[in-house]
Amino acid sequence: MSDAALFAPPPALAAGRLCGHCGEPVRLSADASFCCAGCASAHAIIGAAGLGAFYRRLDEGRAHRPVPLDSDFAAHVREGRPGESQLELLVDGLDCAACVWLIESLLARHPDVLRARVHLSTRRLSLAWRGPAAAANEHVGLVASLGFRPAPYDMVAAAGAEDREARTLLRALAVAGFATANVMLLSVAVWAGHDGSMGAATRELFHFLSAAIALPAVAYAGQPFFRSALAALRSGRANMDVPISIGVILACVVSLNETWRGGEHAYFDSAVTLLFFLLIGRYLDRRARGRARQAVRSLLALSSRSATLIGADGLATSRRADQVTVDDRLLVAAGERLAADGVVIDGRSTMDTAVVSGESLPRPVEPGTPVFAGMVNLGAPLQVRVTAAGDRTLLSEIVRLVEAAEHGRSRFVALADRVARAYAPVVHATALLTFLGWLAIGGLPWDDALLIATAVLIITCPCALALAVPVVQVVASGRLLRRGVLLLSPTALERLADIDHVVIDKTGTLTLGRPELAETAADAETLAAAAALAATSRHPLARALSRAVPHAAPADNVLETPGEGLQRGPVRLGSARFCGIADATDDGRPELWFSRPGHAPVRLAFTDRLRPNARETIASLRARGLAVELLSGDRPAAVAHAAAEAGLDRWQAETTPAAKAARLAELAASGRRVLMIGDGLNDAPALAAAHASLSPATAAEATQNAADAVFQGDDLHPVIEILDVARSAGRLVRQNLALALLYNAGAIPLAILGAVTPLVAALAMSSSSLLVIGNALRLGRAPRRPAHG
Repeated sequence: MSDAALFAPPPALAAGRLCGHCGEPVRLSADASFCCAGCASAHAIIGAAGLGAFYRRLDEGRAHRPVPLDSDFAAHVREGRPGESQLELLVDGLDCAACVWLIESLLARHPDVLRARVHLSTRRLSLAWRGPAAAANEHVGLVASLGFRPAPYDMVAAAGAEDREARTLLRALAVAGFATANVMLLSVAVWAGHDGSMGAATRELFHFLSAAIALPAVAYAGQPFFRSALAALRSGRANMDVPISIGVILACVVSLNETWRGGEHAYFDSAVTLLFFLLIGRYLDRRARGRARQAVRSLLALSSRSATLIGADGLATSRRADQVTVDDRLLVAAGERLAADGVVIDGRSTMDTAVVSGESLPRPVEPGTPVFAGMVNLGAPLQVRVTAAGDRTLLSEIVRLVEAAEHGRSRFVALADRVARAYAPVVHATALLTFLGWLAIGGLPWDDALLIATAVLIITCPCALALAVPVVQVVASGRLLRRGVLLLSPTALERLADIDHVVIDKTGTLTLGRPELAETAADAETLAAAAALAATSRHPLARALSRAVPHAAPADNVLETPGEGLQRGPVRLGSARFCGIADATDDGRPELWFSRPGHAPVRLAFTDRLRPNARETIASLRARGLAVELLSGDRPAAVAHAAAEAGLDRWQAETTPAAKAARLAELAASGRRVLMIGDGLNDAPALAAAHASLSPATAAEATQNAADAVFQGDDLHPVIEILDVARSAGRLVRQNLALALLYNAGAIPLAILGAVTPLVAALAMSSSSLLVIGNALRLGRAPRRPAHG
């Protein structure tokens, strides 16, 4: 396929509804030709002729060439396959999916580049090319030529940089908030004095005081926008911060000119208020992306930093994990985390497989058993032959699934943003027409016409619109917090209100995740003898038996065979094979066998009990019209038993993390809005990929970071509470938006005609804001539900 055909805009563009660069539906742009500012930038850089023409211009020296770099990136390159070099970069300055597309497309067309992947949530660029490490500067320089700031990727350094950026934004937000409060106090006094009660000298003094507060605040709080806009302009492109910076600076310049001339109107309050609201959105967006990065960092922390290699001479040497290659032999000691995927070639043990299966019970391994990076060896030493290492391990694939899912979710647009994106162009166009009308028809001088147009923008400042969603979120969050639910995402309520399909994990989510001794035919003496052996082990089933018989004292001289069981002379507690039981049947429940001379072998079955009200919660979800299914990495028999207890007829067993994410993608493709509820490390990709996600407070940190909300306690009823609150919040948000838009629909015509004084406008805006707040407070008056054990 030719470049023109591959990158040409779609035919539907003629209808004016699709982006002129990527073909997505148009949502935001000054000229409504592109879906976002990033696409507009990419289109401006590449040009309408397509990417092929862009590369031809590059070859002819008429487009971006690699720029000189301050540091040598070759020192950070690592070797991959023979002849392959790899580099991980942290790319600062990413704004949207179009920035990702631009970098990936630019690098992918280089003849030596094998792959280039950019993750928006973590800002990480994974680059691999054919050739020496010295070529790193050429590839990195090409990225820098687009105005981005690449640096070697280091997880600790990246976390530190993100923390510094978050603190900078928070300080800027505090300064803008302080300036907004003080300047608005002065402005209200000036507005009240327009009836003649304030003299001209006092008004000028208040304007100068406003300038003294606002100008330093704008210079400091506007830096995040100014720096970004300047970097974009220097590289020959534009981003969303360019018009923001121009608008804030223009408001300050016009206001300062009016103040110096002794004019009646100044708009310093507008500049600082605009910055304040923009910084709130920027800070919340930074926190949301920070959660995605934290989820990835938590998963990456599960990978081992070093490994013990056994050489051809039989000697063991320590290596960094990134130096491990396929077919290496690893020695994995007890308690050590596996550094690569592989197959056990020597030894028997048990391994914590929660990172893959999500199950709390360890799995026995023996020669021939596949094992994966991130698993922990709980028993005897093992020798493992490596089958995959580095970024090709299953753990790395889980990380990529989370990054890909978070990248897709980052394109989700909140309801208030969608309304604001449609609202802002209308207001700007109205202000422009007002200026032209008063200039051409009204006969006013250009500066007076500009002041009226600016007044239109100020009077229609969307205060109520800006409060429409946040105030509902605050009230809803407070109500849920009283029920033990913590919201982690600013867009969670909107997405939870749309749910029509629920997918739930088994172990630790539908169930408590704690094995307990089920009813048994063993007498008290037999249980005490078995518990005496169990008290010497930390195996989850042995500990469950000890909890069931807490008075049993630990036996002495007990030997533990990893993956098999416990032995004290002829007395054994463990698997059926270990105890010599040949005809044992599997009913899906975990089990231990206890054998001793002179007595018949006794089976001790364990169960992972359902959470309280689990069956009732499933029935309530169905009563609300939601489809419910169970996905688990556990054995089919155990999953079928739990599904039957919970009243579920749709379930899948032995599902891998990728299979769970694939199932959610399949449901999404069929038009379903899926809620994923899970707690295991293997659930993190599915939680990130779902339309919305919940996690219990007992879940792993990486899992909680990937979820939209976390609920406390053993009860599953908070799931119902969350969905009900989300639907109520959605109705209130739509009501608030309607109230805010009705206010602006009435205020704009009066402002255009000059019939609204600043004092009346201030009172109207305050009243509309109070109305929106009062409407939202209704959500917090729901009756309290009695707590369940």
